[in-house]
Amino acid sequence: MRASIRRLLPHLIFATALLATIAVYWSGLSGGFLFDDYPNIVENHGVQPSDASLPSLVRAALSSPSSEFKRPLASLSFAANYLATGLDPYWMKLTNLVIHLLNGLLVFLLARTLFAAVSTSIAAEAAPAGAAPNGWNGHAGVTAALIAGAWMLLPINLTAVIYVVQRMESMANLFVLLGLIGYVVGRQRLLAGSGGRGLLLCLASLSIPTVLGLLAKETAVMLPLYAFLIEWVVFRFRAPPTAIVASSEIARAAHGNGKSDRRIIALFVVLLLLPMAIGLAWLLPGLFHPGRWATRDFTMGTRLLSEARIVTDYVAWTLFPTPGALSFYHDDFPISTGLLTPWTTLISLLFLVGLVVLVLWLRKRQPLVALGIALFLGCHLLTGTVLPLELIYEHRNYFASFGLLLAIVPYLAAPPRPSAGATSVVAAREGHPNPSQPFALPRYTLLAGLIVSWAALTALTAYAWGNPLRLAEDLASRAPQSPRAQYELGRTYIIYSHYKPDSPFTRMAYAPLEKAAALPNSSILPEQALIFMNARMHLPIKDAWWDSMIAKLKASKPGVQDESSLGALTECAREGSCELSTRRMVEAFLAALHHPHPRPRLLATYGDYAWNVLKDHALGERMTEEAVKAQPTEPAYRITLVRMLAAQGRGNEAREALEQLETLNIAGRLDGSIQGLRRLPGMQPAAPSTAP
Repeated sequence: MRASIRRLLPHLIFATALLATIAVYWSGLSGGFLFDDYPNIVENHGVQPSDASLPSLVRAALSSPSSEFKRPLASLSFAANYLATGLDPYWMKLTNLVIHLLNGLLVFLLARTLFAAVSTSIAAEAAPAGAAPNGWNGHAGVTAALIAGAWMLLPINLTAVIYVVQRMESMANLFVLLGLIGYVVGRQRLLAGSGGRGLLLCLASLSIPTVLGLLAKETAVMLPLYAFLIEWVVFRFRAPPTAIVASSEIARAAHGNGKSDRRIIALFVVLLLLPMAIGLAWLLPGLFHPGRWATRDFTMGTRLLSEARIVTDYVAWTLFPTPGALSFYHDDFPISTGLLTPWTTLISLLFLVGLVVLVLWLRKRQPLVALGIALFLGCHLLTGTVLPLELIYEHRNYFASFGLLLAIVPYLAAPPRPSAGATSVVAAREGHPNPSQPFALPRYTLLAGLIVSWAALTALTAYAWGNPLRLAEDLASRAPQSPRAQYELGRTYIIYSHYKPDSPFTRMAYAPLEKAAALPNSSILPEQALIFMNARMHLPIKDAWWDSMIAKLKASKPGVQDESSLGALTECAREGSCELSTRRMVEAFLAALHHPHPRPRLLATYGDYAWNVLKDHALGERMTEEAVKAQPTEPAYRITLVRMLAAQGRGNEAREALEQLETLNIAGRLDGSIQGLRRLPGMQPAAPSTAP
């Protein structure tokens, strides 16, 4: 009876964790869209198809503005949500929660398979001849369930769940976790003498999930590296035994026969080393070009220094989070400009070097701790090094947090030290991956306290996410010096004002927006919101707002938020909803365009403004042509150019531009747009004359 309870206990703990996760997140499902949800989902009509036809789905798959790789699988999932329930954030957030729960199950299975692999190695070293290890026992299963439950409840993972657009991250890691489970299982089979089937499973587990994960987000490219770290720490490239022998001898041979499996080495050369070399050769030349960093307020050097502090902070934010730390917006983070500016830069670098040394020292002594730390550090090699990405995002720890839990939870959850006469060899023979430890009650109390505190903070944050106004006020209080947080609070007040001058929300909007505009490193979003709001309400627009916006556009190359701001003002003016000074708008565009190599979106926006508001068709056409040249694979710019040429009666040129557009019509995704363009006046070639 006790044995059956011990077998069921891990599953009961995991089931309880699933229910707790649902309960913790449920209040947050009723919230709205936020930040990057708008360009990727709300304003992206590609993921809002009218039907499930092949052209519509291809158009949805290739519609993401977030990446050159388009992340088609994630975009298709947004389109599927839209087809089922429309543009309702509730169902999209619920879908995210289901993916998170599936990932929790995979974390449980991955931890369990890792425990089995590590305990086999321990037992092979410690067991006497003729004794067979049990693989993993009930306590190891409990530990795996605790890791999965804690991971599902971690506050730092909240944005990968309830922030709709970060389904990209959770979907990518769904395939990463599947791939790692398959690799560990395949490797165990290979060591047990299964031959080709085990090797084939390893190969399939590293290749297929990586490709599928990349279709959701580029972070899935790290799967082969994670598998390499598991191989390096747990399996150590050992070759299988050369003959079928007793089970204890198999385990001993798998751990200590001293031979390396050349097939595994070749596997990582092909799937990790070569792709990494090709990727670096492709990326590095562009990364050293100053223009690549023009839209950032940091260089490659200052980014690397800053990321040392950030990755160190991630450790604290994962294990000991506070509301102020997990503030969602981190644009108020002070950049490191030297080893001692601030002084924590050097301390953080030493801390990270210490972690690397600790991994090397613990690799054979405490493999789970070493592996967990290695996975955490390895996860941040992509987003925390030389790529010119934004510095901080909490969702970048979605997989990395598993590594930290793998390092600490087995120690905290280890069974009490046996009574006199028992040894750690007994624990090894029972298949437990972490031998028994002293001070059981304090360790259990600490683990329980951590899990409860994680669940409580996640629940409180999810509750705030359940209402747009509540969320905006909560995030602004968490990050009072964040321009984005203050801007989002002011923008939310504007939405709640319904553009009524006498609304109390209208008066409340000015303070956070003007505060955001004055904070260091802010974009032109706050000024744009102030100008937009007063223009819509037919209230006076301060010259100071225009001056501040134009000065920022002159000072640094416009980023995505600046381009979105100019686009919003252009749309409002084009639709006649805003009375904006054309002189000040032109000043803003010229300030933005005076930087070298303006981005195609900015060129197209100015073309839109020149054509529709200024009625300067020559300028509008020229800007649109430049946008097409800058990004020839973007259909939207070519469609606009065809319309402009047709409107001017230049049918031959319009038809030629239409032919170029048709080359981008993959799987009929542009059929509707092309048919509409063909019906424009002047698009049909003149009938040949029949006169004698």
